[in-house]
Formats: sequence, structure tokens, C-alpha cells
Amino acid sequence: MTEVSSRNPPPRRYLALYFPWLPSERLRIARPHAFVGREGAPYAVIEKAKGAQRLHAVDPVAAGLGIEPGATLADSRARVPELAAFDHAPHDDHVWLERLADGCARYTPWVMLDAPDGLVLDVTGCVHLFASETALAADAVARFDRLGVVVSHAFADNPDAARALARYRTSGASEDEAVRRLPVAALGLDGEATLALKRAGLKTVGDVVVRPLSAIAARFGGDAATRVRRIIGEADSPLSPRIVKPPLYVERRFAEPMARTDYALEVLGELMAEAFVRLEESHEGGRRFVARFFRTDGLVQRLAVETGRPSRDVTLALRLFRERIDALADPIDPGFGFDLIRLDIPVAERLDASQLKLEGGAVAEAELTALIDRLSTRLGRGRVRRFAPRDRHLPEQAEFTLPAVEPASPETWPQSEPGEPPLRPIHLFDPPQPIDHVLSEVPDGPPLKFRWRRTLHDVARAEGPERIAAPWWTPREAPTRDYYRVEDRRGRRLWIFRRGLFEEGQPAPSWYVHGVFA
Repeated sequence: MTEVSSRNPPPRRYLALYFPWLPSERLRIARPHAFVGREGAPYAVIEKAKGAQRLHAVDPVAAGLGIEPGATLADSRARVPELAAFDHAPHDDHVWLERLADGCARYTPWVMLDAPDGLVLDVTGCVHLFASETALAADAVARFDRLGVVVSHAFADNPDAARALARYRTSGASEDEAVRRLPVAALGLDGEATLALKRAGLKTVGDVVVRPLSAIAARFGGDAATRVRRIIGEADSPLSPRIVKPPLYVERRFAEPMARTDYALEVLGELMAEAFVRLEESHEGGRRFVARFFRTDGLVQRLAVETGRPSRDVTLALRLFRERIDALADPIDPGFGFDLIRLDIPVAERLDASQLKLEGGAVAEAELTALIDRLSTRLGRGRVRRFAPRDRHLPEQAEFTLPAVEPASPETWPQSEPGEPPLRPIHLFDPPQPIDHVLSEVPDGPPLKFRWRRTLHDVARAEGPERIAAPWWTPREAPTRDYYRVEDRRGRRLWIFRRGLFEEGQPAPSWYVHGVFA
């Protein structure tokens, strides 16, 4: 008999980071020119609310003078005349929070945004890299301190407890006791529900937890009971990781910060070689490469390149990264140095060994792909495009453009029979150009003469018609198109069509030139 052993998974651990001065600190760091000569002066971030300009956030100096968020700007300046005001930019604050989250990817790939001013890290299985939770938190706090960002942190077994402890800073003999000592405001309910709990004599989370949740839900709403279950770990948190763990990544940490970009690229090449060995074992090649340069102050420089085909060519990928760096408006700033470089390969596809074609062409195709990669990297992913077929009957809708580095469309271009002329012209007018003075032997036959661009064309040969009906979702009375391939006596070959049919009581059909054959 085989002995079956069961092993319980380790308990999950979460690290919450709370940035109490995020809007004001973001302004000071991102716009240092606005604070020249104002060192130590109070300032606030304002927004329009309830018909007045109110303070959304303040800096520590203003807070020390008794200025609080929510007050009107007029009242605040009456108390502190030198108070400077800046407009609230929630989008910029969110982007700044995303950048801080990028920096936390050095600790765990599972970083969750707790907008607008916090992060939650799932550090389960990652703590041993820093010896202890205390060492991990100390490392994070030190990095944010070098950047000039104040952060408060807390560990817990679930995200809600961690974020509440980081914000309200209670303590106890155990984590459960600390959570129970939290004020009811830590539940994150709206002001009215929080006030109702306080008026009922429930001052702390512990006061609420000991009550039957059915009674809490009946009196204070179902959301209150759900928040209680989440903070004590009986219900899942709605937070989700912002970064999906890439299928393959390699990284290198440095004991001493590295301040040279050239050397950082050399290390990136070594990481590529290491990653490509692993890709070769799985018969895959990378299509998208993301390099992250982690600065010692917590910020991250991120670069991404793509290739048109799966690749394990270190020289090619490294050259694309150099092209990307050369195209940057601002060069990579190592600051006080990089202490971690990571290479992610989020997109990899099958890549087997290939044999050169006897008829040739493979080398030219590879050179074309390399050119597309370089142009897309330097000019931008969406600026180098190519045509792809689409399953539509109307000619002007039968193709579309997509970035040239995108995978090929599964649709195929229509092919004419061997020895036959092409079915579609190489140049298509959109919209079709009208023609007039059309003369035919019979009303619904091909034209013998017509005038286009103020020139009279005598038709020498004509072939057709090829009837294309309107899409089924358009009204039934939508006119059809009868296409003809014609050649005039000067040898010019055109693709023309008659829109509509000769029917009694209906307007006369109109003629158009839709394309020119080569």
C-alpha cells in the first residue's frame, strides 16, 4: 500500500503599504521646479466640490499648521495666508501609484493596487529572500524613504486586515487582537454607516465581530457584514493582482548599485542568453521582451520590444533594446544606480528548427522581418502597419491594417486561377469614383464608352459581371453591384461597377470606377 501524505499549504501573508501624503509628495517629486525657493512652505491640493474650492490633500507642513483636507481654500488661506494651492490631478496620482507598484515587483509579482493611496503585496513564499518579514518591510521603507515618500506598512493574513492595520496602526499581543482593536472606520464603510455603528456603541471592530452578523446585516446593511467577514478572513477580498505572473522571467541582483547604462545592457544580454536556453528546451521563441531596471530609490525604468516572429537571437533582441533607448525622449536615468535588472518574456510561441527553402526566399523574409522589428521599435508599434485580409464581400471592407509586428491573420488573400488575371485591382479607390456618359449596347450590359476624370474611354474588352450584394443586415432594397473588368483602347484596365438594377419605378443605376489594375 502506498502511503499518501497530505501537506497543508502555507498560510498566505500580505504586506499593505499606505502612502498618507501621496498627492502632495507626487507633486513635489514630479514637479520640483514648482517648489524652487519655497522649501518648507505649506501647500495643498485643491478640487472643486460642493460649489467651492476645497482641499483634497495637504503636505505635512500644512497639516502641522492645522490645515486639514475637506476645508475650503478661502478658510485655509485665512488661517495660513502663505498656503500654496495646486489643482488635483487624480489621473497623475494613479499613474504615480502604478510606478510605485512597479517598484514593488522586486518583492513579489503579486502586487495589488489599493487606490488611491495604497498597495497590497501578496508576499507568500517570498519572505525567505529577505530573512524575515521585518527585513522585507525595512527594505521597502528604506527605498521609499530615499525617494522621499512616507509609507506606513503592516502584515496580515488577509488583504483587508493588512490595509486596515497599515492605516490605523493598532497593535496587540496577536494579529487577531490588533484587528479587533481597530476603529470601526477601518471597515471602510461610508460615513453614514460608520456613524450609525458609533451611535450604536460599537467603537471597534472587536465590538462588531462579537455580534451576530445577521443582526449587523439587518441593522447596518449587508455591506457592513461583508466587510466584517473580510477583515477577519472569512471572505475573500475583491483586490486582484495588477500584474499577471509572466511565463518566463530571469533577473539579477547586485550587491552594489550599478550606475552605468552600458553595463546594464551587457547584463541584459546575459539574462537573454539565460532565458533563451530555457526557451530552447521548450522549443519556443520570444515574441515580446520586457526589461525592468530597478533603481535603488524604488523607481523602475521599463522598456519593451517586440519581434515579428518568435526569436532566440540575443543579438537581435539586444539591438532592438538599443534602438528603443535611442528613440526615448528622455534617456534612462540610473539615479543612484540599479540594484536589480529583470527580463520578462510574457509572449512566447513555438519555434522549431527550420530548413532553408531550395527555391530561396527565406533569407529575404528574415531580413524583412528584422527591418519591420527595427522600424516598429524606433517609430512606434502602431506606426508601421501592413494590410491583412478580412472576410467581407464588399471590396472596400475586405482588408484592414494592423501593426506589422502582430501575428499574421488566419484569413488568406483570394487567389486567381493559374494563368488568369488577378481578381482584384492592386489600387482601390475608397470611396469609388463616379463616371458618367456611360453607353452600352443593352441597358444591363457592360459599357462601350464612358467618361472618367473628364476623359472619354472606349472599351475594347470587358469581362463580367461579378455581382456583389449588400450585406444581409442592410435593408433588402439596398442596391447590388455588378462589377466588370474592362480594358480601354489605350490598354488601361479598370475595375468598374454599376450600382443598382434597371427596374421600373426605380432610379437609374449609377456607375463607378473602384480600382485600377497594374
